[in-house]
Amino acid sequence: MNRYSVIENKFPREILLLKGFPCVWGKCTFCDYILDNSISEEEINKINFEILEKVTGKYKVLEVINSGSSFELPKKTLHKIKEIIKEKGIEKLFLESHWCYKNKVKEMREYFEIPIIFKIGVETFDFKFRNEFLNKNAKFKTVKELKEYFDSPCIMVGIKGQTREQIDKDMDIILNNFNHSTVNVFVENSTKIKRDEKLVKWFKEKYKFLDENPKIEVLYNNTDFGVGD
Repeated sequence: MNRYSVIENKFPREILLLKGFPCVWGKCTFCDYILDNSISEEEINKINFEILEKVTGKYKVLEVINSGSSFELPKKTLHKIKEIIKEKGIEKLFLESHWCYKNKVKEMREYFEIPIIFKIGVETFDFKFRNEFLNKNAKFKTVKELKEYFDSPCIMVGIKGQTREQIDKDMDIILNNFNHSTVNVFVENSTKIKRDEKLVKWFKEKYKFLDENPKIEVLYNNTDFGVGD
């Protein structure tokens, strides 16, 4: 499992895949990413401290991800992140969170004392597909409501059951409402959710221009950021 990488193209930054406690929700139908967690705080901190020592401050920007939300990282790990931020002169931080932690986002921003781009796994702005088919439990109704708490939506494309119209709407929303977004092309895993190859082919052809869009990062594989397995 690679847990440290450097992203050199859009939004250059160092990125860490840390360990956390189990995801607070953990019921999304498409996700087996939550298997990378632990209930042993000692184990979590040991791994995380080792990875955090790899940070150089090369771009003064750091992204921290884990198998869930940043709020599921132990306090000692959060404190170590803060130490590294000061030690390496980090000026901007990327974190991620589930919608259910929305009321704690402000507290986290204040804790780190530097600008944070908070990512959220939206998957789609189609309310029914997001919450019934994907079982995301992210029940915001509007883009405005989402932006009250979060900065950067992560969108998923290429799932059987999705439509071109849904994807078109999602792409329109992220292109016109956010300064940073991530598009994940679905890769089959141990869940029952299937990939729609025709939809993926259509997306890659129609939205190839996103590869050059400075505001949107497209992940064609789960490990395109250089972390994971």
